Amino acid sequence: MIASIMPNYKRFDLAFEHGEGLWLTGTNGRRYLDFGAGIAVSSLGHSHPALVEAITAQAKKLIHVSNLYQVPQAKALADLLVAHSFADSVLFCNSGAEANEGLIKLIRRAQYKNGHPERTRIICFHHAFHGRTLATISATGNPAYLEGFGSPVEGFNHVPFNDIEAVRAAITDKTAGILIEPVQGESGIRAAEPAFLRALRALCDEKGLYLGIDEVQSGMGRTGTFFAFEHAGITPDVVSSAKGIGGGFPLGAVLARADLAQHLTPGTHGTTYGGNPLACAAGFAVVSEILRPGFLEHVRTTGAAFGKMLEACVADHPSIFEEIRGTGLMRGLRCRIPVGEVLEAVMAEGLLAIGAGDNVLRLVPPLIATEADCAEACTRIGRAAHALSNQ
Repeated sequence: MIASIMPNYKRFDLAFEHGEGLWLTGTNGRRYLDFGAGIAVSSLGHSHPALVEAITAQAKKLIHVSNLYQVPQAKALADLLVAHSFADSVLFCNSGAEANEGLIKLIRRAQYKNGHPERTRIICFHHAFHGRTLATISATGNPAYLEGFGSPVEGFNHVPFNDIEAVRAAITDKTAGILIEPVQGESGIRAAEPAFLRALRALCDEKGLYLGIDEVQSGMGRTGTFFAFEHAGITPDVVSSAKGIGGGFPLGAVLARADLAQHLTPGTHGTTYGGNPLACAAGFAVVSEILRPGFLEHVRTTGAAFGKMLEACVADHPSIFEEIRGTGLMRGLRCRIPVGEVLEAVMAEGLLAIGAGDNVLRLVPPLIATEADCAEACTRIGRAAHALSNQ
């Protein structure tokens, strides 16, 4: 007999019934310090008053109408995003994979409408992760994700991360654009070098390509700026966003410059649920909090302190940890022993974290985390490392 829920997730034997701030209470009655945030989703933590109030108030009035009609909540959120980003226009959807699908289609469509129907290929990078749809696993390029699903979707080339000459060599007359994560999350918190991102921008300008940036995990304040690409001082053509934008409510977005966005006309793309009143009310509450004066400065300050604490963890436990990666509140500890063992050990200490590629323990707490919260997390990591060292 098979369980009623399909077996595609490897779940811990742990469930939760209540959350507040950075703390989750399990059905076992134990409290856990959450430094996974639902895989970088719960940007305001659990049961944040502003988010709860926004969802509750909107749910009492109207949940869904479809995009056959005007959605004032979507217009308000789009206006807010446009006012605080490079973008001129926004497309809403439900998830990061959908946002990346929209980004890919928009790049291809814009090239087509600008007289280049042959430009359909997009350059992506080794160790990327862009989602689980057929197109986005093809953009990701990981053989493990492609296995058993037939031929990959055509149109993607993969080159080494942070290698501008490899990118240049991969460009042909069929190349439409480039898609990159400024910080690769799933593969182990690998950051793009600022100079590399600037070189990509220059190369796109030189060759008439579009620069697409996947900010599904790294965006919405996660690294201390609204979007992570801002650290490099560049302006992209199109960006995908999800995860933290809804604070736990399913929401995704594609943000684009006008010369791309104008080509997504009726009939070219659509979504039944995307950008409905409830989702956008949640998103407006979350984004408003992130843009509140001092919020991003708090993430930068706390993130810098957290980085120093993690450096001390590495120095104190060299047999367990090799190095620290990341910036802001998007951090990783590369482990010397299997990361699964480290995950089990920190969970035994009441700390929730996430595994990532390259044997990395991923630490992406809610953005409201304080330095005291980070110190407590590091204390628990230290206890777990000590226990592992003495096994």
